[in-house]
Amino acid sequence: MSEQRTYDAIVVGSGISGGWAAKELCEKGLKTLVLERGRMVKHLKDYPGMNNHPWEFKHRGAITHKQRTENPLISKAAGYAEDTQHFFIKDADHPYVQEKPFEWIRGYQVGGKSLTWGRSCQRWSDYEFNAPKQYGFAVDWPIRYKDIAPWYSHVEKFVGICGNKDNIAAMPDGEFLPAYELNCVEKHMQQQLWEKWQRHLISGRWAHLTEPAPIHQEQGRGSCQNRNLCMRGCPFGGYFSSNSSTLPWAEKTGNLTIRPDSVVHSILYDEQQKKAIGVRVIDAVSKQQIDYFASLVFLNASALNTNLILLNSRSKRFPNGLGNDHDLLGRFICFHNYRGYMNGEMPGFETGYYKGRRPAECVIPNFRNLGKKEMDFLGGYVIFTGAYRPWTDAAAHPGKIGAELKETLTEPGPWRIYMYMQGETIPKASNRVYLHPTEKDAWGIPLLVTDVSYDENDEKMLQDFLEQGKLMLESMGVKNLEAHDSRQAPGLDIHEMGGVRMGKDPSSSLLNEWNQLHLCKNVFVTDGACMTSTGNQSPSILYMAFAARAVQHAVEELKKGNL
Repeated sequence: MSEQRTYDAIVVGSGISGGWAAKELCEKGLKTLVLERGRMVKHLKDYPGMNNHPWEFKHRGAITHKQRTENPLISKAAGYAEDTQHFFIKDADHPYVQEKPFEWIRGYQVGGKSLTWGRSCQRWSDYEFNAPKQYGFAVDWPIRYKDIAPWYSHVEKFVGICGNKDNIAAMPDGEFLPAYELNCVEKHMQQQLWEKWQRHLISGRWAHLTEPAPIHQEQGRGSCQNRNLCMRGCPFGGYFSSNSSTLPWAEKTGNLTIRPDSVVHSILYDEQQKKAIGVRVIDAVSKQQIDYFASLVFLNASALNTNLILLNSRSKRFPNGLGNDHDLLGRFICFHNYRGYMNGEMPGFETGYYKGRRPAECVIPNFRNLGKKEMDFLGGYVIFTGAYRPWTDAAAHPGKIGAELKETLTEPGPWRIYMYMQGETIPKASNRVYLHPTEKDAWGIPLLVTDVSYDENDEKMLQDFLEQGKLMLESMGVKNLEAHDSRQAPGLDIHEMGGVRMGKDPSSSLLNEWNQLHLCKNVFVTDGACMTSTGNQSPSILYMAFAARAVQHAVEELKKGNL
């Protein structure tokens, strides 16, 4: 029996936004093909070590020197360890060219990085949507908060987001399950921050089922068990991933086909019809070229791969990449600035303790440049923070062995507080990606070149965080505070964005308000590549909302015969 080649819709990528595009398309009755360049991963079946104790791993969870030497880039990724390494690429298998240092973090499998994401889900506000027009950078967003707010609600209810109704303008409230409780030191931090600084500290909005609603039980998901082993893959479905939620839901409709090991080469454009007609794939194993056809194409390959695919989608009409008439494609790449972090001791709470390993952090919403430029830099930053009891070190108790040492190690020690920044970066044309003119990968596709760097605005914001974080922590009573600039390269934040930005004007943007290519209306981009600016909030929940919103529009236009 020959393989089916024609579908109603094709979704490129099975991660957070691709899973959402697939779910929405399948629910609306479209026969949908999801193309994933990596291997198949099924919920529960393909989570090795999900219930293992640390001592059941050969190296107790640690990465060996050999692994780090062979994978100097990916081994820096947050969450990369012996128990999660199978959800990350190997450096040698997927090369790219760094014109400037850029650490491109990738996970190629069905589910993508939804298996290893940080799970933080804050809504944007109009401060972020208004900023480019107000301050004259990038281009004006073609939408505002009111346009995306109902779609935030749509995805939040299905995903399951915990949090409180905090009534903070810079971080609008959403559809929340009960929030994680703050521990005793975090409650002190919250009180001190408000009393001394009029700044908020909130329990983070995280994609965890603290109390599953009926819709989550219908998905087959259960309560978060506070194991904090999320990146192994959760056997309870306690956190949201494509594998535990959207893809199985789409599969239940009977309209979903997933094809793993499918490296997308390009989008096929028909010169006569003036639209895309499908997708060219290189089979990852056989290297065979295969064309698939559909009326709709959704690009959700993760921001830089989506840029690569569009740049490589060349035709007589679009010699510089699909939809690219003005040298915009691949430009205005942006990211989040994570370079600042600090840690210190918090005395006075030695008798306090807490239960479980809460998988969510606390958040200090952005307090800079809210509606007006108050600083000598543009944009703002979110601060992630929390208080914890560090593991007691046996080396701190010389002369004690056996039962005596074991009892000593159970005694509570001092608390510590940490903070790190997630800063907005300002898109600029010089931050770009492009295709290498001669070098190709194992599938004959040009290598991506990254030409992305920090600027003066990033440095000023970093210094402000280091100064403000120190002042806030010291005012709470923190001692022996250490603050650092990691000097990490862009990309390690794993929030690469832009290159295929949204905008009102086809001469200065590639996508319209519905995430449609201005110049090829049946191609939609609903991953991070669509971002016009970065905001300061974690972006994944926005990508999900964009995907759901775009699907509704696409299906309506398809029914009208406009696509």
